[in-house]
Amino acid sequence: MLLPRPVRRDVVLRLVVRTFSEACLTAGTLIVLFVAYVLLWTGVKADRAMDGEMARMRDRWAVAAPAAAPAASPAPAQQPADEPGPPRGQAFAEMYVPRFGPGWNKPVLEGTDTELLKKGLGHYEGTARPGGTGNFSVAGHRRTYGDPFKDFPELRTGDAVILKDATTWYTYTVRGGPLRTLPSEVGVIDPVPRRGPFAGPGRYLTLTTCDPEWGHSHRLVVWAELTQTRTVTQGRPEGLPS
Repeated sequence: MLLPRPVRRDVVLRLVVRTFSEACLTAGTLIVLFVAYVLLWTGVKADRAMDGEMARMRDRWAVAAPAAAPAASPAPAQQPADEPGPPRGQAFAEMYVPRFGPGWNKPVLEGTDTELLKKGLGHYEGTARPGGTGNFSVAGHRRTYGDPFKDFPELRTGDAVILKDATTWYTYTVRGGPLRTLPSEVGVIDPVPRRGPFAGPGRYLTLTTCDPEWGHSHRLVVWAELTQTRTVTQGRPEGLPS
C-alpha cells in the first residue's frame, strides 16, 4: 500500500501567502469602493437632491408670483414676527456665496436633521427668518453630500453671503470668523450671538459647519450682518454674476 507523501513546507507557505494576499486585495477593493462612495456617489446623490429641492421651490414661487407681484417697492427691513415659517424639510430660500466661486448656490431647507442636510443647507429652527431681526442661522456639510461648505475656511471679513426668497434678495456682509468652537457652544446662534462680533440686537446671519474637514469634533462659525435688501423685481444684487 502506498503512503501519502508528506506535504512540503514551501507548498503550505505559498498557500498561506496566496490566501493572505487575496484577503488583502479584497479588503483593499472594499476600501476603495467605500471611499468612492463617500467622495463621489454621495455627492452625485446630493446634487440631484439639491436640484430637485431647488426646482420644487421655484415652482412654488412661480405659482405664488401673481400674489407677490404688487410688492414692487423696496423690501421691508424685517418680516412680521408672527408670520409662519415653512414646513420642516421644505426649501424656502437660495444661498449664494461669491467667495465659493461662480455658480455656487444651494437651497436652504427648514431644519437641520441629518437627512435634510443631504439635500442642501439647513436652517436652525427657532432662529430668525431671512432679513428679520435676530440671527438667521444655517448649517451645512463640510465634506460629503456635495461638500457644500468645503471652502468655508476661505470666508473673510467683508465677503458677501446672499439669500433669495420668493420676493426679496438679502445681502449679508461677513463681520467675524471663521471661529473654531465646540458643538456644545450653542450660544453662537443666539439672537445676539455669543463670541460673535456684535454688541447688541440686529439682523444677523450665522453659518456653521464641521471641523476638522473630515471630522465633527468641533465647529467652524462665521457671522454676517444684513447690509442690503432689494426686491426680486429690482434685479440681482451688485457683485452677484448673472
